[in-house]
Amino acid sequence: MSEIRNLAPAEFPELLREIHDPPKTLRLEGELPIEGNKLLAVVGSRKYSSYGREMCEGIVAGLQDYPVTIVSGLALGIDSIAHRTALRAGLQTIGIPGSGLSRPALHPQAHVGLADEIIGSGGGLISEYADDFKATQWSFPQRNRIMAGMCDATLIIEAEKKSGTLITSRLATEYNREVGAVPGPVTSPTSEGPLMLLRLGATLIRDASDVLEMLHLKRKDEDLTLFDTSDLTDEEKVFIVLLESPLDRDTLIRRSKFDISKANAILSLLEIKGLISEELGEVRKTF
Repeated sequence: MSEIRNLAPAEFPELLREIHDPPKTLRLEGELPIEGNKLLAVVGSRKYSSYGREMCEGIVAGLQDYPVTIVSGLALGIDSIAHRTALRAGLQTIGIPGSGLSRPALHPQAHVGLADEIIGSGGGLISEYADDFKATQWSFPQRNRIMAGMCDATLIIEAEKKSGTLITSRLATEYNREVGAVPGPVTSPTSEGPLMLLRLGATLIRDASDVLEMLHLKRKDEDLTLFDTSDLTDEEKVFIVLLESPLDRDTLIRRSKFDISKANAILSLLEIKGLISEELGEVRKTF
């Protein structure tokens, strides 16, 4: 265990200093968030599903090599998956437990080893509680405002409708921060929270690129060109230009101004080359 120290108010994470109810004191073990990084709070259910685990791991791992610090609550479930995935991906991660930072008090005790890994990797632990403070029922909602307040955005992955996770999202909204939610199966109780947030206007998150866009960073899939259209004939290029948006075949042929037999022949060649496909009555580009 490394040294735990008081943070001067000027050292508080920048966004945390802006909220209307900032903590009066903060204790830090390890490092503060890397300057210039975007801070993403990743929170979710303690009783996660295999789907929730896969989505959390895929999204966080997909942020590798981007200037993002993962913040979570060191709790069982989605929180610990987010921390551990960040560690594997080489991303800085910060834990905000609902307890003090001394190892006998740290909550949950099952994550003392995870806390040490976070410190060893160049991350940090932050708490407004005395080092020997043991978590109580009220200390978790109170610490949630620190996560929501210090982060540029909060991502919800699985949460029941009555869940402490949703306190974090509500606070993030109050603090004028971005809130994203991963949709899940409508029959799952842990989908109720994210689906409710999406109905209320949260950002739909499907993958790491959606998170990057929410954080105002360049998407991974932006400006990707998977095929060099310079190799196409002039006739083929006409259809590629027309297919900026999917079209039904009749409309596409009419707009091309080619006769029907010639148009169908060109479309067949483009389909053989794997550049277009026709599904549910619409022709669309595949690249």
